[in-house]
Amino acid sequence: MWKRDEKPATPAAPQPSAPAATPPVTKEARMDFPKSGDNFRADVAHIGKSVLIKGELSGSEDLYLDGEVEGNIELRDHSLTIGPNGRIRANVHARDITVHGKVDGNVQGDERVELKRSAVLVGDIATQRIVIEDGAYFKGAIDIKKQETKKETKAMAAAASYTSPSSSTGPTTYNAAPASGPQSSLLDEKKYS
Repeated sequence: MWKRDEKPATPAAPQPSAPAATPPVTKEARMDFPKSGDNFRADVAHIGKSVLIKGELSGSEDLYLDGEVEGNIELRDHSLTIGPNGRIRANVHARDITVHGKVDGNVQGDERVELKRSAVLVGDIATQRIVIEDGAYFKGAIDIKKQETKKETKAMAAAASYTSPSSSTGPTTYNAAPASGPQSSLLDEKKYS
Protein backbone atom coordinates (compact mmCIF):
# COMPACT_ATOMS: atom_id res chain seq x y z
CA MET A 1 0.00 0.00 0.00
CA TRP A 2 1.06 3.48 -0.69
CA LYS A 3 1.65 5.76 2.17
CA ARG A 4 1.26 9.39 1.82
CA ASP A 5 4.28 11.30 2.99
CA GLU A 6 3.33 14.25 5.01
CA LYS A 7 5.85 17.05 4.78
CA PRO A 8 5.92 19.63 7.43
CA ALA A 9 4.94 23.04 6.23
CA THR A 10 8.02 25.19 5.93
CA PRO A 11 7.91 28.85 5.23
CA ALA A 12 8.79 29.71 1.62
CA ALA A 13 12.03 31.50 0.96
CA PRO A 14 11.54 35.12 0.03
CA GLN A 15 11.68 35.74 -3.74
CA PRO A 16 13.62 38.68 -5.09
CA SER A 17 11.35 41.36 -6.54
CA ALA A 18 13.82 42.50 -9.21
CA PRO A 19 13.62 40.88 -12.68
CA ALA A 20 16.27 38.37 -13.69
CA ALA A 21 19.41 39.85 -15.25
CA THR A 22 19.49 37.43 -18.21
CA PRO A 23 16.89 37.65 -20.98
CA PRO A 24 14.61 34.66 -21.43
CA VAL A 25 15.76 32.05 -23.94
CA THR A 26 13.66 32.12 -27.10
CA LYS A 27 12.84 29.23 -29.37
CA GLU A 28 15.08 30.62 -32.15
CA ALA A 29 18.10 30.73 -29.87
CA ARG A 30 17.79 27.01 -29.08
CA MET A 31 17.53 25.83 -32.69
CA ASP A 32 20.50 24.01 -34.13
CA PHE A 33 21.38 25.38 -37.56
CA PRO A 34 23.20 23.23 -40.10
CA LYS A 35 26.92 23.69 -40.23
CA SER A 36 28.57 24.81 -43.44
CA GLY A 37 30.14 21.36 -43.84
CA ASP A 38 26.76 19.59 -43.88
CA ASN A 39 25.13 18.58 -47.15
CA PHE A 40 22.56 21.33 -46.82
CA ARG A 41 21.58 23.72 -49.57
CA ALA A 42 19.13 26.47 -48.82
CA ASP A 43 18.35 27.08 -52.49
CA VAL A 44 16.78 23.65 -53.13
CA ALA A 45 12.99 23.61 -53.29
CA HIS A 46 11.24 20.49 -52.00
CA ILE A 47 7.91 19.13 -53.20
CA GLY A 48 6.62 16.41 -50.88
CA LYS A 49 5.11 13.05 -51.78
CA SER A 50 1.51 14.12 -51.09
CA VAL A 51 1.59 17.00 -53.62
CA LEU A 52 -0.03 16.65 -57.08
CA ILE A 53 0.71 19.30 -59.72
CA LYS A 54 -1.20 19.45 -63.02
CA GLY A 55 0.20 21.93 -65.53
CA GLU A 56 3.58 23.55 -66.11
CA LEU A 57 6.22 23.58 -63.39
CA SER A 58 9.15 25.98 -63.81
CA GLY A 59 11.59 27.63 -61.46
CA SER A 60 14.91 29.34 -60.92
CA GLU A 61 16.34 27.06 -58.25
CA ASP A 62 17.21 23.40 -57.83
CA LEU A 63 14.24 21.14 -57.11
CA TYR A 64 13.73 17.89 -55.21
CA LEU A 65 10.42 16.43 -56.38
CA ASP A 66 8.87 13.53 -54.48
CA GLY A 67 5.24 14.13 -55.52
CA GLU A 68 3.29 13.78 -58.77
CA VAL A 69 3.45 16.07 -61.81
CA GLU A 70 1.35 15.93 -64.97
CA GLY A 71 2.37 18.44 -67.66
CA ASN A 72 5.80 20.00 -68.27
CA ILE A 73 8.80 20.68 -66.04
CA GLU A 74 11.25 23.45 -67.06
CA LEU A 75 14.35 24.08 -64.93
CA ARG A 76 16.82 24.94 -67.69
CA ASP A 77 19.71 26.24 -65.57
CA HIS A 78 19.09 24.12 -62.48
CA SER A 79 19.09 20.52 -61.33
CA LEU A 80 16.09 18.29 -60.75
CA THR A 81 16.01 15.25 -58.47
CA ILE A 82 12.98 13.00 -58.72
CA GLY A 83 12.67 11.15 -55.42
CA PRO A 84 11.68 7.52 -54.92
CA ASN A 85 8.00 8.48 -54.49
CA GLY A 86 8.05 10.79 -57.52
CA ARG A 87 5.57 9.98 -60.31
CA ILE A 88 6.09 12.18 -63.37
CA ARG A 89 3.93 12.17 -66.49
CA ALA A 90 5.58 15.09 -68.20
CA ASN A 91 8.32 16.26 -70.53
CA VAL A 92 11.28 17.32 -68.40
CA HIS A 93 14.02 19.84 -69.22
CA ALA A 94 16.73 20.71 -66.69
CA ARG A 95 20.51 21.09 -66.48
CA ASP A 96 21.06 17.93 -64.38
CA ILE A 97 18.40 15.29 -63.81
CA THR A 98 18.57 12.46 -61.28
CA VAL A 99 15.71 9.94 -61.29
CA HIS A 100 14.87 7.63 -58.39
CA GLY A 101 11.13 7.33 -59.12
CA LYS A 102 8.95 6.92 -62.24
CA VAL A 103 8.98 9.15 -65.31
CA ASP A 104 6.68 8.77 -68.31
CA GLY A 105 7.82 11.36 -70.85
CA ASN A 106 10.84 12.73 -72.67
CA VAL A 107 13.80 13.91 -70.60
CA GLN A 108 16.31 16.53 -71.71
CA GLY A 109 19.29 17.14 -69.43
CA ASP A 110 21.58 19.84 -70.78
CA GLU A 111 24.60 18.41 -68.96
CA ARG A 112 23.71 15.06 -67.32
CA VAL A 113 20.96 12.50 -66.72
CA GLU A 114 21.30 9.80 -64.06
CA LEU A 115 18.93 6.88 -63.57
CA LYS A 116 19.29 5.28 -60.15
CA ARG A 117 18.55 1.58 -59.57
CA SER A 118 14.95 2.28 -58.49
CA ALA A 119 14.24 4.47 -61.56
CA VAL A 120 11.62 3.63 -64.19
CA LEU A 121 11.77 5.83 -67.30
CA VAL A 122 9.63 5.39 -70.41
CA GLY A 123 10.58 8.04 -72.95
CA ASP A 124 13.51 9.48 -74.86
CA ILE A 125 16.62 10.99 -73.27
CA ALA A 126 18.70 13.82 -74.77
CA THR A 127 21.86 14.76 -72.84
CA GLN A 128 25.65 15.15 -72.96
CA ARG A 129 26.38 12.53 -70.27
CA ILE A 130 24.27 9.65 -68.98
CA VAL A 131 24.53 7.23 -66.05
CA ILE A 132 22.22 4.21 -65.79
CA GLU A 133 22.69 2.11 -62.67
CA ASP A 134 22.22 -1.65 -62.69
CA GLY A 135 18.56 -2.41 -61.96
CA ALA A 136 17.10 0.76 -63.49
CA TYR A 137 14.34 0.30 -66.09
CA PHE A 138 14.57 2.39 -69.26
CA LYS A 139 12.55 2.12 -72.47
CA GLY A 140 13.24 4.69 -75.17
CA ALA A 141 16.01 6.27 -77.22
CA ILE A 142 19.14 8.08 -76.08
CA ASP A 143 20.54 11.07 -77.96
CA ILE A 144 24.03 11.99 -76.78
CA LYS A 145 24.67 15.64 -77.61
CA LYS A 146 28.07 17.10 -78.31
CA GLN A 147 29.33 19.56 -75.73
CA GLU A 148 29.57 23.02 -77.26
CA THR A 149 32.59 25.13 -76.49
CA LYS A 150 32.40 28.88 -75.94
CA LYS A 151 33.99 29.53 -79.36
CA GLU A 152 31.34 27.42 -81.14
CA THR A 153 28.56 29.16 -79.24
CA LYS A 154 29.91 32.61 -80.14
CA ALA A 155 30.38 31.60 -83.80
CA MET A 156 26.81 30.28 -84.01
CA ALA A 157 25.45 33.46 -82.40
CA ALA A 158 27.45 35.62 -84.82
CA ALA A 159 26.23 33.62 -87.84
CA ALA A 160 22.63 33.84 -86.66
CA SER A 161 22.80 37.61 -86.21
CA TYR A 162 24.53 38.31 -89.57
CA THR A 163 22.39 40.09 -92.17
CA SER A 164 23.37 40.87 -95.73
CA PRO A 165 23.96 44.59 -96.44
CA SER A 166 21.89 44.34 -99.64
CA SER A 167 18.90 42.78 -97.87
CA SER A 168 17.17 46.13 -97.54
CA THR A 169 17.46 46.97 -101.26
CA GLY A 170 16.05 43.77 -102.67
CA PRO A 171 16.67 40.05 -102.97
CA THR A 172 20.23 38.81 -102.66
CA THR A 173 21.69 36.71 -105.47
CA TYR A 174 24.45 34.25 -104.66
CA ASN A 175 26.70 33.30 -107.58
CA ALA A 176 28.88 30.28 -106.97
CA ALA A 177 29.99 29.82 -110.61
CA PRO A 178 33.30 31.22 -111.86
CA ALA A 179 33.01 34.63 -113.50
CA SER A 180 34.82 33.55 -116.71
CA GLY A 181 32.07 31.49 -118.37
CA PRO A 182 28.32 31.40 -118.91
CA GLN A 183 26.26 30.09 -116.06
CA SER A 184 23.37 27.73 -116.56
CA SER A 185 20.29 27.94 -114.44
CA LEU A 186 18.01 25.23 -113.20
CA LEU A 187 15.24 27.09 -114.97
CA ASP A 188 16.96 26.90 -118.38
CA GLU A 189 15.76 24.17 -120.67
CA LYS A 190 18.20 21.30 -120.99
CA LYS A 191 19.18 20.43 -124.53
CA TYR A 192 19.92 16.82 -125.19
CA SER A 193 21.45 15.69 -128.47
